[in-house]
Amino acid sequence: MTNNETLQFDTQHEDMIHDAQLDYYGKRLATCSSDGTIHLFEISDKQQKFLEALKEHTGPVWQVAWAHPKFGSVLASCSYDGTVIIWKETAGSTFTVIKKHAKHQASVNAIAWAPHELGPVLLCGSSDGKISLLTFTEEGVWDAQMIRSAHTTGVNSVSWAPVIAVGAFTQPGASQKASFVRQFASGGCDNYVKIWSYSEEKKTYEVTQTLEGHSDWVRDVAYAPNIGLPRTYLASCSQDKHVYIWTQDAPLGKSSTGQSGLVEWTRNQLTSTPFPDVVWRVSWSMSGNVLAVSCGDNKVTLWKENLKGEWERISEVNENGQRA
Repeated sequence: MTNNETLQFDTQHEDMIHDAQLDYYGKRLATCSSDGTIHLFEISDKQQKFLEALKEHTGPVWQVAWAHPKFGSVLASCSYDGTVIIWKETAGSTFTVIKKHAKHQASVNAIAWAPHELGPVLLCGSSDGKISLLTFTEEGVWDAQMIRSAHTTGVNSVSWAPVIAVGAFTQPGASQKASFVRQFASGGCDNYVKIWSYSEEKKTYEVTQTLEGHSDWVRDVAYAPNIGLPRTYLASCSQDKHVYIWTQDAPLGKSSTGQSGLVEWTRNQLTSTPFPDVVWRVSWSMSGNVLAVSCGDNKVTLWKENLKGEWERISEVNENGQRA
């Protein structure tokens, strides 16, 4: 299958599909739906093979997320039923439940695995206003840490920051041995994007900055992959039909913790005019230089920053998978 070809097939779901995620190797696809199920497919060349339907949730399943393969073939899912389920492939290529996280009191809307360097840690955001972190400890048990009142009216999205500190390889005397960045962003129904950093002293994540700009619910946030370049990119999209690119330059001074929370974020509007409809999702390419924007008009647009620092639309894909 070439880059310009689109593979279309029937997922066999009985209701709307909310998420579709390929695993690390791009060989397996997980889809989830309002029908309460997760469907797994094997993808090879121009063909797909249905593997299994996972039925454990009792409500719509909003998101699925594959863990890094160093932790095995592990898949996480979150649902309107208020639970997060972690599945693992067992003998016979079937997936079984290894953890059911039921400490939220409302719909769990977003999940994200931490960079593998930080270990098997799953970040969860819920309509109850709380964020939770599930960590598989060295003792072989799942530890759940709750962050209360993260967004008082509900959490819609979460995204981990790149684990390598911004500017790590461009500053004089920089060392690859600098400590990993432990930071994530969240978007909520309070119209805010919040940046959270880990406090070694308090052994928990704390808000270091609150980014204001959206005038309605923040639907998604996404950090761009970073290989140590001197600038961090964070995209956010909202019910207000706007997409913002937030940038943060590397601090001038050395940071023993690798954190860059003291440097202010700069907000740039992706387009001079609003999108035609609600913007639901934003997603970066693996190289971190192309942004995909999913809009309520059933179109996905691709954007890239030019040498002047302006964002240009480079491609558009409609609901039939055809490029404009």
